[in-house]
Amino acid sequence: MPEPILIAKELRKSFNGHEAVKGVSFSVLRGEIFSLLGPNGAGKTTTINMLSCLIEPTSGTATIDGHAIPGDTLAVRRVIGVVPQEIALYDALSARRNLEFWGRLYDMGGATLDRRIDEVLEQVGLADRAKDKIKTYSGGMKRRINIAAGLLHRPRLLFMDEPTVGIDPQSRRRILDMVKELRDQGMTILYTTHYMEEAEELSDRVGIIDQGRLIALGTQAELTKLVGEGETLRLHLADEVAGVPDGGGAIDLFDGSPGVTGATALDHQIVLNVIDAGEALPGVVARANDAGLRVQSVDIREPNLEAVFLHLTGRGLRD
Repeated sequence: MPEPILIAKELRKSFNGHEAVKGVSFSVLRGEIFSLLGPNGAGKTTTINMLSCLIEPTSGTATIDGHAIPGDTLAVRRVIGVVPQEIALYDALSARRNLEFWGRLYDMGGATLDRRIDEVLEQVGLADRAKDKIKTYSGGMKRRINIAAGLLHRPRLLFMDEPTVGIDPQSRRRILDMVKELRDQGMTILYTTHYMEEAEELSDRVGIIDQGRLIALGTQAELTKLVGEGETLRLHLADEVAGVPDGGGAIDLFDGSPGVTGATALDHQIVLNVIDAGEALPGVVARANDAGLRVQSVDIREPNLEAVFLHLTGRGLRD
């Protein structure tokens, strides 16, 4: 089994009395894609910022490739690459000029830097746009140059914080494929996302984070075992779910319904954890109709990370 390149122990961070990260502990193994999956505001970016030495933990420690946090800031920064959620580029400069700037911050220069810029531009598929100013780029292209900047110095561990937010599906697809290619080339990646589908596609292991706490960690197979061998039954409704803001009025309707083990409401949907969807469906639809809920369609899904999050928190991942 590969050894950890990153070990985080009881990391905490408070801002003005508010604890944003509450004792997070996990490790990342060499050569894997480890995803932190959680909704916006869960503490993902704050965790990344502590591990990349942008902010100091209120308490707790971490080691990256044997270097301590807090303490060995310069040594840590030499072995990590960071792709921040916010675009960190100069619009008035070309892609090449931006990469030259970031390369010099890594103490790179001369022919070595020129060759490396050519390599990363090719890697992100933008070699033909190297001389164009960033302000002429689409959002997805800017994201890819952001990734190129994080790769320049050949980091051993790459942090990618929500790298597909706000981009078109084609650019998103290209970035996801690139992440897998980097892993196949031997790079270790810590990837944060609130998109369940991304975590399912990319991850060797997943840490689920919510309200500053790591509430589950493991492979996808290990995590889905938390909800048993059941399925997810999703009712799409014509109207907003009635009842209290978390859909409690609708959820109570299915309490005790044969085969239903959990329920929550999400906008125009009711999501039910069931033992067997085929057996539970007639009774569920009958109860919904009796309550005046207009069911437009029904989806049946095998256990997934969304079901795990629902099981652990009682809420949908994107609430």
